[in-house]
Amino acid sequence: MSHPHRQEHVLVVEDDPTLRMSLRATLRSAGYKVSVAATGTEGLDEALAGGHDLILLDVMLPGLNGFEILARVRDRNVELPILMVTAKGEEEDKVRGLGLGADDYVVKPFGVAELLARVDAALRRTRLQDKKVEQITIGDVEVDFASHTLRRDGAALEVTAHEMKLLRYLVDRDGLLLTRQQILDAVWGADYYGTERTVDNFMGRLRAKLEHDPKQPRHILTVRGAGYRFDRSGHGE
Repeated sequence: MSHPHRQEHVLVVEDDPTLRMSLRATLRSAGYKVSVAATGTEGLDEALAGGHDLILLDVMLPGLNGFEILARVRDRNVELPILMVTAKGEEEDKVRGLGLGADDYVVKPFGVAELLARVDAALRRTRLQDKKVEQITIGDVEVDFASHTLRRDGAALEVTAHEMKLLRYLVDRDGLLLTRQQILDAVWGADYYGTERTVDNFMGRLRAKLEHDPKQPRHILTVRGAGYRFDRSGHGE
């Protein structure tokens, strides 16, 4: 978990020495404390040793690969954000990583701005959880999780328990790509017998309440072929 009084600590697991050093320099220049590991075995040992706020994890590594590390870390109930680094065009790597519990991914080659934005988005989720935010504003809608209410211009909007639970899940993962199955399991539970279409229906309901124009959403964004991404800022894509 992150703490505001200290530097957030990023672990980079990357076998390419040039990229590894570049990532370390980039993240340090952005104000993060950085540790690095060059092999899958070293990366797993570092990850399980604790003390990190986020892991930037390459898929292709000597020894253990990124998926194996991800699975073992999640098996230990380690909940820190993990961003997978995948090769361009390897769509199935993204889906597999998200299914194993990755929070997001970056695709090689990636720009510095994109990398830092994704790292910050993942850490922002943790900061929000640490602060236990109960009241936020999304567009012109005031959300109060404690009292279970949505208000626009002072007028209450009807909202169900599952809609609020879904919204809480999205807000806590601001900026991260979420698959429909991830959302379904987290909000409805792994034993729920519904389909991923349930997620789409509820996203439509939330858009009708939160978006100025539900047909052109700025907060609840569809990522074609992958899932959804919540953007509290409303900048859209």
